Parts: sequence; structure tokens; C-alpha cells
Amino acid sequence: MTADGSTRVSASRGTGPLASGATIGGPDGSPAKALLVDDRRDNLIALEAILQGLPVEPVAVESGEAALKQLLIDDFAVILLDAQMPEMDGFETASHIKARERTRHVPIIFLTAADRDAQLALRGYAAGAVDYLTKPFDPWVLRAKVSVFVELWTKTRQLQAQAEGARQLRSLVAAVDEAVAVPPLRTDRTGPWRSSKRHRPRTARTCGSIGARAASAIDRVKPHVRAEFFAY
Repeated sequence: MTADGSTRVSASRGTGPLASGATIGGPDGSPAKALLVDDRRDNLIALEAILQGLPVEPVAVESGEAALKQLLIDDFAVILLDAQMPEMDGFETASHIKARERTRHVPIIFLTAADRDAQLALRGYAAGAVDYLTKPFDPWVLRAKVSVFVELWTKTRQLQAQAEGARQLRSLVAAVDEAVAVPPLRTDRTGPWRSSKRHRPRTARTCGSIGARAASAIDRVKPHVRAEFFAY
């Protein structure tokens, strides 16, 4: 039991869609997490047992209020939410989750007893659930569903990291280009190469001694060769 009232269970490798040779969590090493919400402790223990062996860290809470607090702290790949709870039920909890920008895209799987009104399923989908399972359910079906959302979460994190890396690379290339760029030169009646000499000291200051030597070497190139090879 953690200080915020949630319970964490370490994930272990086992057999399953993501277990063999899978990368657990995002590119920064953070594990994928599943939020388990049920007011009955026995049900939470059962859910934790079902998820054993999957590359996911279960975080269990016993109320809708605790779930909303936990969602302010952690990012989750999927939420397993009991529909019928005292005080704030699963439907109200889901509506709050979907109203927040941070959590509106987290998939919710509703869990409820089989003897409940069938209209509850429609209410669950209306609240934003991606699936609705009635108890008792096949534990392997739930494992498969959770595996899909964990894999989607992991791939999304990897793509986000790649996009951020590409953005940083573009910024670095732009900075390097700006640092070594030769200023645009004017062409007047004396010709481009004579008029460009006023810019040479600036280029040398930017590029250092290497730039100065390069500018001197370029000056020694024959004019028709310069015209063919260089853009200025």
C-alpha cells in the first residue's frame, strides 16, 4: 500500500501477447500501468492475479475519488473500472476522467455483475468506455484486451519519443547551419568576387581560422571554376 492509498504489484514476465521478448513500458523505461478501480478488495486481488505475467504494473484503488487522484499522479495504459460502487459510481468516475484533457484518451473497460440491468452497458459506452465485461468473465479475454491497450500505449510512447528526437535534431541542424552560414553577397559592377571581400572578415569571425583559410583558398580558384561550382 502506497502513501496515496493505492496498491502496486510488480509485473513479471510470463506467457502472453506481450510477454515474450517484449519491451516493458515506454522508451524511457517507465512501465505501462493499469488502474484497477473496485470498492471490494477481493475483486482487486482477483484482477491483480489475472494480470500477473503481463508487462504492466497494476495500481489498485477502492473508490472513484481515489482513482481520480491517482490519475493526477500517473499515466495509465488502461483503466479497469467497476460500474457499481458506493458514493461515486463507475459512470460518474468515467465522466470525470473523460472531462479532463490529461486523461480523456485513456481507455476504460467497465466491469459489472451479470445480474445488472442490460441498459448499464449502454450507459457505460455513453460514459466513454471502450468495452464492457460482465462478471463472471473469462480471465484470458480480459488479459488479451489489456495486452492490446498496453501495446498501444507502448507504441505511442515510442513514437512520441522518436518525434521529439527528430524535432531536437532539426533544431540542432538549423543551429549549425546558422552558425556556419556565409552571409548573402551583393553583385555590383565590379563583379561578385571583388564586392564580396567586405563580407570575408565576418565569415572568418564566424568560422574561425578554418573559415579564413577556406575563403583564401576559394579566392585562388579560377573565376570560371568558381562560377561553375559555387553558388556565390
